[in-house]
Amino acid sequence: MYTIAALYHFTRFPDPAAVQGPLKDLCLVQGVTGTLLLAEEGINGTIAGPRAGIDAVLAHVRALPGCADLEWKESTAAEQPFGRMKVRLKKEIVTMGQPDVDPKARVGHYVDPADWNALISAPDVAVIDTRNDYEVAIGTFEGAVDPETASFREFPAWWEANKERFHNKRVAMFCTGGIRCEKSTNWLIGQGVEEVYHLKGGILKYLEEVPAEESLWQGECFVFDGRVSVGHGLAEGPHELCHACRRPILPEDRTRPAYEHGVSCHHCIDETSEEDKMRFRERQKQIELARKRGERHLGA
Repeated sequence: MYTIAALYHFTRFPDPAAVQGPLKDLCLVQGVTGTLLLAEEGINGTIAGPRAGIDAVLAHVRALPGCADLEWKESTAAEQPFGRMKVRLKKEIVTMGQPDVDPKARVGHYVDPADWNALISAPDVAVIDTRNDYEVAIGTFEGAVDPETASFREFPAWWEANKERFHNKRVAMFCTGGIRCEKSTNWLIGQGVEEVYHLKGGILKYLEEVPAEESLWQGECFVFDGRVSVGHGLAEGPHELCHACRRPILPEDRTRPAYEHGVSCHHCIDETSEEDKMRFRERQKQIELARKRGERHLGA
């Protein structure tokens, strides 16, 4: 079994590039794969590998400036969910595009998973899902508002256009692991919203701790690794990825006329040109040739 660790931490890295090289080198030595993002505001990502390798990388991250109290969420997978290790430099570790947002200054009230059901069931609470539309499509909390945003960068404009809907309401927000809510709750507080809450540890922590028979979660939770989706107890869900558009699909979606492996699905069939599809077919051909040679193609 492989150990998967999802982590983020807001801290000040004056020179993220100085952190990048040693961190990537350690991951490669320890057989750890996945993606870690570094920016001046901190670190974010998901990694997978052997237990000892994950422990070594987490110890290294905790030793970085301001990261001693790093928290992370763990799960397991029978197969390695990532093909390679990437440590990338970014302007933001989760892109909202609001330069004045500072989660280190103030965020909403954290709500433990055990207390979340009571909060979102209250009549004066509006529940907002801050994730992207394709994530919300396969699962969300009962009664949650879906902003129908294609990226987190669109959230501020959506709020500005819809804020009157939430007048005199307490606002409860949630996302996959909690990082988006660090920024979105800080931003709402800056917009004058007085009572803002968010799910501590995100959906993943809720699904890990709250029994299915007590849960208000409906469907599956999209995750950014080879498992694609997880359910209660963080059990691997039924979804697969369309390798053309990277959206989740179900096994039965393979029988739709729009589906061509690695080329298109019912979500993206009309979003790409025939030239794009020809390019995707060539990529898929190279992936299959690599598989027959016992190799893993980087595009897989």
